[in-house]
Amino acid sequence: MRRVVAQVSVLDKKFAPLIARRPLCTIGRNVQTETNFESLVSSVISQQLATKAADTIHARLVLACKGQITPRKLVKLEDSELRVIGVSGAKARTIKGLSAAVLDRTIPIERIDEIHDDQEIFEALTSLWGIGRWTVEMFMMFQLGRLDIWPTGDLAVRRGWDIVHKNSDETQAKALDVHGEKLHPYRSVVAWYCYQAVHESRGLDY
Repeated sequence: MRRVVAQVSVLDKKFAPLIARRPLCTIGRNVQTETNFESLVSSVISQQLATKAADTIHARLVLACKGQITPRKLVKLEDSELRVIGVSGAKARTIKGLSAAVLDRTIPIERIDEIHDDQEIFEALTSLWGIGRWTVEMFMMFQLGRLDIWPTGDLAVRRGWDIVHKNSDETQAKALDVHGEKLHPYRSVVAWYCYQAVHESRGLDY
């Protein structure tokens, strides 16, 4: 990763000072504490929610699943049970659809990291109802440790980019897609440091 961030500093020199003073990027380096399935369910739960709210709902879901979220346990939960713990109707449909796809082996979720083509993973997961680009991008970056994901639809990534480049006008997703062309094959790392720029602006250590 030290070699990677050194290369990122060459690809876009504006990131060099931020990289020097912030923690080393953790993508692909952390020991995972969740299965691939649990991680993807967590990403779905987190859609359009503040972190604290998402964590609360996720903790309730773990309890409802008696300690571990698995496809077999999820499909047995009634929609009314999911609503009580804060899972919306749409998200209930999504995680149940994902569970069914895993159980019938349409999606080989626990072996999906063996697929080397990022686009193939992206297309397989977004074929499921309710699983969109952002959810898959977060899963691929933080669970699978893929280094060349570019989540330009993420407001925090765009905001961090603007902080780093001292832009007075907000960069739009399409424009950031273009900027990302010069950042292959380490766009996930650049995105991670965009998050760091936002965290730093809020006085956060990490």
